[in-house]
Amino acid sequence: MSRALPKYNKRRVAVIGGAAAVALSGAVIAGTALAGTPAKSGGAAQARTLASPGTISCPDVAAKLPAVPASAQAEVDRNLALLQTQIQEADKRLHTTVGQGGPNFVNNAILGPLKDKRTSTIDRIAIAIGRTTTKPTGLDSLAACTLNASGTSTAGGGAGAPSTAATRQSGTGTSTAAGGAGAGTISCPDVAAKLPAVPASAQAEVDRNLALLQTQIQEADKRLHTTVGQGGPNFVNNAILGPLKDKRTSTIDRIAIAIGRTTTKPTGLDSLAACTLTK
Repeated sequence: MSRALPKYNKRRVAVIGGAAAVALSGAVIAGTALAGTPAKSGGAAQARTLASPGTISCPDVAAKLPAVPASAQAEVDRNLALLQTQIQEADKRLHTTVGQGGPNFVNNAILGPLKDKRTSTIDRIAIAIGRTTTKPTGLDSLAACTLNASGTSTAGGGAGAPSTAATRQSGTGTSTAAGGAGAGTISCPDVAAKLPAVPASAQAEVDRNLALLQTQIQEADKRLHTTVGQGGPNFVNNAILGPLKDKRTSTIDRIAIAIGRTTTKPTGLDSLAACTLTK
């Protein structure tokens, strides 16, 4: 019996050792398979990240300007620099929102707001020049920019089909009815009620810009009702309320400048630019 036991133990060790080897081999194979999965997924993600949505191209405003008076040079230079900043910000947003929104996302949420910003900035350039010499006209035709698509890009509005889930999301939250039913209304602060006494020399310009504020609200409200169901959850803020705020900021600024030419320029009016959606 003393000699049989070691043989039995040897057989048991051999069996256990073999099972362990099989288990270890299986673990190595499984581990290798699992290790390979993230690498493949990461490669696909990297390919998606590197896919170019294109670039934004805008007309050169500086090249179209007449001779700039010395008194206006600093303001013109500041606004020309702002035009470049606006393009850079829009281009960055273009690349960080690839795949978002519906087929009109780029036009509605990037190119449209960029055009509005450029229109206001170009207008300030023309006003600055016009204070000393003849105000240049036709510069507003330089506000619109275009997207130079890469062809394979599926960024919102680019080549490729939009996400079905994205196109189903309502830009107004709960509204899904065609024609704008239940889209809500846009509510904006009353600028006229916050103005100081308006000098007679500025009255016509102030009235014109107050009327423009109303037009801007009406246009935004109309767009709100004709785009129900478009874009993602931030569509209204990005494509309607955001651009409206930019337009109102510029218009309110012109009102303040008009008043300030004769008396003290009112301050703090820019706090009235932002509007909200009332459902």
